[in-house]
Amino acid sequence: NKTAPSPRTGPPRSPSRSTSPPRATPSLGATSPNRSSPRSISPSRSSSPSTSHTTSPNRSSRTHSTPFSSKKYGHSSYLEIAIDPSNAVRQSPTLSHEDETAITNLRKRVPASEFGGPYGVTFLTFALPFVVYWIWASIQYNDGYLLHPEGYSPLAFIKFIEQVYTYAKEGAAPTWNAFVLYFSWFFGQAFLQHYVPGRFVYGSPLPGGYRLKYWMNGWTCWCITLAITVFLCSFGIVSPTILADNHGPLITIVTAWSFLFTILLKLHSKLKNEEERMSGYFFYDFWMGFARNPRIGTFDLKLFCEARPGLILWVLMNFSLAAKQYKIYGEVTISMMMVCAFHFWYIADYYYHEEAILTTMDIITEKFGYMLVFGDLVWVPFTYCFQAFYLLKHTPNGQPIHISLQYAMVIMVLKACGYYLFRWVNSQKHAFRLNPDDLIWGSHPTYISTKRGTKLLTSGFWGVARHLNYTGDIILSWTWCLPCMFDSPAPYFYGIYFTALDLHRCWRDHHECKRKYGSDWD
Repeated sequence: NKTAPSPRTGPPRSPSRSTSPPRATPSLGATSPNRSSPRSISPSRSSSPSTSHTTSPNRSSRTHSTPFSSKKYGHSSYLEIAIDPSNAVRQSPTLSHEDETAITNLRKRVPASEFGGPYGVTFLTFALPFVVYWIWASIQYNDGYLLHPEGYSPLAFIKFIEQVYTYAKEGAAPTWNAFVLYFSWFFGQAFLQHYVPGRFVYGSPLPGGYRLKYWMNGWTCWCITLAITVFLCSFGIVSPTILADNHGPLITIVTAWSFLFTILLKLHSKLKNEEERMSGYFFYDFWMGFARNPRIGTFDLKLFCEARPGLILWVLMNFSLAAKQYKIYGEVTISMMMVCAFHFWYIADYYYHEEAILTTMDIITEKFGYMLVFGDLVWVPFTYCFQAFYLLKHTPNGQPIHISLQYAMVIMVLKACGYYLFRWVNSQKHAFRLNPDDLIWGSHPTYISTKRGTKLLTSGFWGVARHLNYTGDIILSWTWCLPCMFDSPAPYFYGIYFTALDLHRCWRDHHECKRKYGSDWD
């Protein structure tokens, strides 16, 4: 969500509240874009229904006094950025008692209670790569039909795992070409993120009242990347099928990189003393993350991974699979064109509304660990393209799937309804954050003033239900699957996964807002 993203509130009691801005990520947590980042294993959602919002600062730095001792509070990233005004700003030059408490609480041990605790996250850490290989192998070697154990005995499951491993070893072994291809891509996107012109935008308040600066240039980077891709393919410098031809090896290389990258994040947070909300369980902290906003200078590692390499690679992978279909069959089917167009629109919409990611749960609340790293770098680009991969490989009677224009129109209508609901609900929330006096449905908005000094919107769609943006998002996810018809559940993996993800995210969001707003949320 990986925004559109791939760009990523609660049940209504009268009146209902809003808590979630346009999404990305997705995260099993991914980004899908205004989904925030379609994100990812943990696609982004909004974390707070307050009117605190992002603003665009002047690019010139401002100095802020820091009358507190880093020795007393520890060399936390929040104190560090206060000393460096090029990275963040505080509305008050002094720390209030609440600010001090918020910073001190970051150092306290937290219970390992999410995602099944230490055992649950350990399982997920290794099970999720297996799921990616399993569905990839099913489409690559079994005509799109899911591989499965031949029975329910332990021996049958062992043979099933060995079968997937054999296919992965055969078709997904890392190659030098795939290695060079991916890291040229990864660091090329990092170069664009850092050097392409854009503008600074302040993020939402963090513990201690700080607001980090973010360099927003996603739309320009998106257009530059597409232009370079067209140029390279048009002049024969790079084959349009290069990603499709290296699909399996890329999965292995990026999966290994996600493990190594997370270890590097651990070392980075340890050296800079930025760890917060640690549980003391290795795999739990490895999964949940170490620091909230790891940066190299002003380069924000979490925002980069959420918003750049995985999301754009997802779209280009679709196009490469479509080029492969054309090369083999001499046509690009209506189904393939619809899937590619839907995903392209979703990512373009994310970059057009890129600032919305700064008010999502992934950016504000989540620490940066394996959950988001794997989701951003592997899960988004290599599972969200499974519909296009299925349409290439599943060939009944030796030919790709063909659908009627009437069926295609039905899908388009559903897509339009889902997008309309998703975008309009999020737009009302975002507009309220920017200006609480803007009209909603022709009337002045109503809201609840909280004890925290923020406002909970209770007008428009947010007066109907807390999560209608998720409803639109779920409709969108299923329309991406419908062009694949119904021979196999493999291309419906995204719709099933994303529905479960949004329901889980609703539950997490509700409990976080209950903790944050207390009786005001009730």
